[in-house]
Amino acid sequence: MVLGIETSCDETAVGVVAGSLLLSSVLSSQVEAHARFGGVVPEVAARAHVEAIRPLVHDALRQAGIHQTQVDAIAATRGPGLVGSLVVGFGFAKAFAWTLDKPFLGIDHMEGHLFAPRLEHPGYQPPAVVLLASGGHSQIIHVPEWGRYTEMGRTIDDAAGEAFDKLARFMGLGYPGGPAIDRAAASGDPTAITFPRALGDRPFDLSFSGLKTSVTTYLAKAARADMVPPLGDVAASIQEAIVDVLVEKTFNAVDATGVGRVAGGGGVLANTRLRRRLAEVAADRGVELFLPSPALCTDNGAMIAAAACFHLGDGSRSGWDADVDPGLRLG
Repeated sequence: MVLGIETSCDETAVGVVAGSLLLSSVLSSQVEAHARFGGVVPEVAARAHVEAIRPLVHDALRQAGIHQTQVDAIAATRGPGLVGSLVVGFGFAKAFAWTLDKPFLGIDHMEGHLFAPRLEHPGYQPPAVVLLASGGHSQIIHVPEWGRYTEMGRTIDDAAGEAFDKLARFMGLGYPGGPAIDRAAASGDPTAITFPRALGDRPFDLSFSGLKTSVTTYLAKAARADMVPPLGDVAASIQEAIVDVLVEKTFNAVDATGVGRVAGGGGVLANTRLRRRLAEVAADRGVELFLPSPALCTDNGAMIAAAACFHLGDGSRSGWDADVDPGLRLG
């Protein structure tokens, strides 16, 4: 039984997991604190983590129905992420583990997202291709077995979530951008505007900077001509362009590896259209699909605990001198 702490960006989250059984998951959101700035302010995020973390740990233990002495280990996100945010959760977790005389494990944030589907889908097992897409990172990972990861593709510029956030801000939809575009797209026509898809000659890598430039140029020209299309159509067309790339690249990796399972994790996987398209293509290909519920796609402590449960079982531990790594890379 592991207590996991996640503070890589702007959400303070704590979860308790036993093996792959979810016992609790609690979160303190900073959306309102950052919304007026149009994005995450690192100093604001770090201060908010300091204020929220201790009460959240108590809430997670209470929700799980256990005393702190009953946990087998304490885990926290080591990276990637904002250094100030990471230090808060990592330092608290190490001190808590030391106080309880329990093992401590530093966990890769993206590996946490990779393990998130296990909390709801017992059938999710390697080998698999996993699409990891969040605000700061987008990767396609081949998982031949737990603990062994090969990065097949990654973003070469903007991550998918970053593209959603930047374009939503440009369109005046607010922060966070992914959910805002998802909501606006519900009333729009995804075929109304054809924005570019960076599919190119790199079968697994992802690119969204060209889309961002195309959208901003298109909207600027439309505004000058006083011919701005309905907001819903713009949002739906942007969303479709991003989804097309993510889906095609993911299934390129499926074709290359021959695996019969696809999974996903990260905040972008909460997108309604992406989930539907992945399900449609997986069904057409006869491939099993494992997606976490939207609440477990976004940052949470339970996914960190789930990854730590695996590593605890294989004997892994982090030393008391372990430190955060904001640039940590999976695969």
